[in-house]
Amino acid sequence: MKKFEVYRNIRKRALIFGLPISFFALQILSIIGSLMVIIFSFSLTVILSLLIFNAIIYIALTRITNTQYPFLLKRVFSKIISNKKSTSLTYGKD
Repeated sequence: MKKFEVYRNIRKRALIFGLPISFFALQILSIIGSLMVIIFSFSLTVILSLLIFNAIIYIALTRITNTQYPFLLKRVFSKIISNKKSTSLTYGKD
């Protein structure tokens, strides 16, 4: 009989080659642009420099992906959640 594992990571993002979909699309655009440059130039130095450039982009994108919340500048939720109405009216001495 076959055994199936329970998939518990349902809330994780989809990854292609270790990159989220948006970063993967950016990487593919870079590769397509590099291929266009390679097609119209026949220099070995251009080909090698574009290979190095694409490798650097891939490494940078994977490092950005692995850091937790790289571009988070402020908190989304407040520290305290309350149902109390916030007014500046005073109702008497406390």
